[in-house]
Amino acid sequence: MDKLIESINLAGEIQMVIGVILGILVLSSVLFWTWGLFSSSDGLSELKTRTKSWWAMAALFLLAALISPIITYIGIGFLSFAALREFYSVIQLRKSDRAGMLWCYLAIPIQYYLAYMGWYELFIIFIPVFMFIWIPFVLVLSGETKMIMTSMAGLPTSIMLCVFGLSHMAYLISLPSIPGFDPGGKGLLLFLIFITQMNDVMQFIWGKLFGRHKILPKISPNKTWEGFLGGMVSSMIIGYFMKFLTPLGDSEVILISFLIAGVGFIGDVVISAIKRDMGVKDMGGAIPGHGGVLDRIDSLSMTTPIFFHLVYFFAY
Repeated sequence: MDKLIESINLAGEIQMVIGVILGILVLSSVLFWTWGLFSSSDGLSELKTRTKSWWAMAALFLLAALISPIITYIGIGFLSFAALREFYSVIQLRKSDRAGMLWCYLAIPIQYYLAYMGWYELFIIFIPVFMFIWIPFVLVLSGETKMIMTSMAGLPTSIMLCVFGLSHMAYLISLPSIPGFDPGGKGLLLFLIFITQMNDVMQFIWGKLFGRHKILPKISPNKTWEGFLGGMVSSMIIGYFMKFLTPLGDSEVILISFLIAGVGFIGDVVISAIKRDMGVKDMGGAIPGHGGVLDRIDSLSMTTPIFFHLVYFFAY
């Protein structure tokens, strides 16, 4: 009940970071608007569209993650639902897979309830163990065996990406408090989101400025080694100066920031490969400049569990 009625109480460090984020958005908006008065290009248009989307996402995350814990659980749970819905809208599934899809949707409130309760032991095995066993069995019960292997691969993958991975963001709020660490779970969540998104931004910027050598031209032709390495180094530097949002030491923060950058890239190209296979440009159109919800949180679906379990290992 305390979580339901918790009032707004933000540590000074979190307030400062929020101010920095808003400042960056204001500066970017003014810069791109001024630039547009003297020049017009596809790159500038894309940056302006992305900035508008970042404003919307920043507002949503601030409302969902920083006002009350219960809003965090509901908000992130809705992201899982929206991402799962987009995933099923593009992959090829059979009519007989509907029962399996229903169970994947039903797993969302269960998984987030476990996060809300802080039931760590069941939280980390409910989807990777129980649902991994149950969903294929539900598909077998349909009696349809044609293309069942594709469904057995697609449904567990969808729930791991869209539900299990993202649910770790909610569990960050349920982590026990550490004496002397005022930002708490809200600070950890803000660090994770900020570094993941800044890595995406810096990879985009470094790639636009210096990108020459493509990494995976058949999967994601805009990804370059220059952008990837520039984003990784930038993420480690930014993470180091944001370490006050975590209870970690210098080397631990640098390591985690490095892994966030690398795993974020993996999440991005994995979803890109799925889109290539399905012949679609975006997973949806909910966010202008970014495609669908899953296009925007593809990196978070993989950086979140890595971040959560490393923080849990180092600090708890």
